[in-house]
Amino acid sequence: MQILVNGKAMQLPSEAMTVMALVEHMQLTGKRIAVERNGDIVPRSQFHAVQLQGNDKLEIVGAVGGG
Repeated sequence: MQILVNGKAMQLPSEAMTVMALVEHMQLTGKRIAVERNGDIVPRSQFHAVQLQGNDKLEIVGAVGGG
């Protein structure tokens, strides 16, 4: 299955992946990130429930601290 992540095509190893599986696949587990799927924010509490579909467009951004 192919999706777009931050504007770049990504081929996923499985047809049945959740947002959480993608986060784990991208080694972002434990990081402070926000995920938008097809224009809608995915709440962190729903990462495990939201199934990805072919041609989904995701934006993944990380929190940056500073002062």
